[in-house]
Amino acid sequence: QVQLVESGGGLVQPGGSLRLSCAASGRISSIFDMAWYRQAPGNERELVARITSSGNTIYTDSVKGRFTISRDNTKRTVYIQMNSLKPEDTAVYYCNAYIRVVTSIIAEWYWGQGTQVTVST
Repeated sequence: QVQLVESGGGLVQPGGSLRLSCAASGRISSIFDMAWYRQAPGNERELVARITSSGNTIYTDSVKGRFTISRDNTKRTVYIQMNSLKPEDTAVYYCNAYIRVVTSIIAEWYWGQGTQVTVST
């Protein structure tokens, strides 16, 4: 009933910037927390940043000061602005959101399919 679609990934040089977007669609009544995760080959999936429905944010230490998560509740979209990118930021980035659909009293977590970010010369 819910689809999360990421966009904005690609190839960028070290020190460059990218902005990823994730748009939620479906029979949605409420979106609570939204987040970005990433997974590099051989690594576990890790939380990058999370934002609550009221705009409070948390970041993993490795991206603090470089990445900024934001959301547009009208567009049902979460963004992550990634600046000063490093090769170690290379990963598949996944959107994650806690969503209540119109037919349910409870919410559950949904995942996007991921978008590749490659930081390389």
